[in-house]
Amino acid sequence: MRQTEWLQETRMRRFEEAYWKWRARKLTQDEAAELLGVCERTFRRYTERYEEDGPEGLYDKRMRQTSHKKAPGFEVQDVIEKYRERHQGWNVKHYYSHYRRGGGKRSYTWVKTALQAAGEVARAKGKGKHRKKRDKSPLIGMMIHQDGSTHEWVKGQKHDLIATMDDATNEIYSLFLVEEEGTQSSMRGVRETVEAKGIFCTFYSDRASHYWHTPEAGGKVDKKNPTQFGAAMERLGVEMIPAYSPEARGRSERAFATHQERLPKELALAEIADIESANRYIKEIYLARFNEEFKKPAREEGSAFVPLYDADLDEIFCEKYERKVGNDNCVVFEGKRLQIPADRHRFNYVRAKVKVHRYGDSTLAIFHGPRCLARYDVCGKPLEEAKKKAA
Repeated sequence: MRQTEWLQETRMRRFEEAYWKWRARKLTQDEAAELLGVCERTFRRYTERYEEDGPEGLYDKRMRQTSHKKAPGFEVQDVIEKYRERHQGWNVKHYYSHYRRGGGKRSYTWVKTALQAAGEVARAKGKGKHRKKRDKSPLIGMMIHQDGSTHEWVKGQKHDLIATMDDATNEIYSLFLVEEEGTQSSMRGVRETVEAKGIFCTFYSDRASHYWHTPEAGGKVDKKNPTQFGAAMERLGVEMIPAYSPEARGRSERAFATHQERLPKELALAEIADIESANRYIKEIYLARFNEEFKKPAREEGSAFVPLYDADLDEIFCEKYERKVGNDNCVVFEGKRLQIPADRHRFNYVRAKVKVHRYGDSTLAIFHGPRCLARYDVCGKPLEEAKKKAA
């Protein structure tokens, strides 16, 4: 029974109780009216209608009329059938965004009610106790979140989704799938953000080993001993902030819950079965739609992003490892023997300390101080272009 019907029945019982007490001369008309919370004249009108038509005379006839705003049955059925045919298992908010893009005019609540009444979606459980959340940053570019989530994004395949988002607006600047989260994927997410928006102030993440060195499991991070990623952030001039609990990363966690609910279904709907096609779909379609729906305005106008000028991003977003040159004028790096070619500055570099740079595309380079001695492909073979530069 709807609440309006329940109230109608309650008022009827209260009236009949007052009416029969008045008929039994236990109450005056004035007292009966006061009991019902109406004036004496209204009580007399109720009495006349009750004696003439019985309980029917007191029912609000508007409740039995069909609202002119009520949707026709074929429209309700169309919404339900489209959900069953192509969007089975989608949550209501996700389905509603497609419904609106398809020209639907009804409200979110209307669509949700129609699907719940048809048994297609379950009613949500009640929310837990109230918690006070941390206020968002007032300006864009003040704090950037990054996190990864392992999930079956493409049917039958598990990959890691790397998301880099703004704390002030929830806008995602970089989103892509990789085989496994690590230093290079994290650098790629930050680089895409810097190229698109500029240099930001602070970087917020969990305590994964590619972000932080943590001497004791579950303990505090060692900020004086940066990882390769941490060193890249120092070169960029960005402060890193570690999160010490899942609740502290609540915004990222909620965003990933939405991605896990939506992205696999959208990729399946687009009949995508490989990671390359999935990343194209994310870049060209999914990310813009997601930001359009979930991006919020910042509390303050303006931006904390600093424009990017003449910085060499390849040298900022690379891993750097110190090595000593062997007697054969080679550097051994992860099983690869990198031969240093002859150059006009020095006969050989035997026993010299050099640095091996590994870039985002997995190519390598050897530096002696600020000078690049040689560049190599992913297999460790010298690149012709690098030979010309070193000559």
